[in-house]
Amino acid sequence: QVQLVESGGGLVQAGDSLRLSCTVSGRTFSSSTMGWFRHTPGKDRELVATISKSGARSYVVDSVKGRFTIARDNDKNTVYLQMNSLKPEDTAVYYCAADVKPFDSITIIIADYEYWGRGTQVTVSS
Repeated sequence: QVQLVESGGGLVQAGDSLRLSCTVSGRTFSSSTMGWFRHTPGKDRELVATISKSGARSYVVDSVKGRFTIARDNDKNTVYLQMNSLKPEDTAVYYCAADVKPFDSITIIIADYEYWGRGTQVTVSS
């Protein structure tokens, strides 16, 4: 079975930084576009960032642009979300997901992601 496990969440103050990690078991990682999503109560799960198989292409949403960076290390089967200058509105459960595809492109459509982690809580106090 394919397993995606997020880690690195926690309770921090506004302005702090966190680095989330997602490790992926099996052979799917290097064949997959990866994404980070977040969910808060009362809102749909939303895309935060995505990165192509090789890491050559990446995208972050406007609300986190300039503060968050997505990266991957295919030798470690790990994708990262570096979160700087955190704000209370960043509070959410953060999920990583994998989209197995033949193209070195990002994926922005949530339904295209095949595998999901269980999430890690990020809470930012003011």
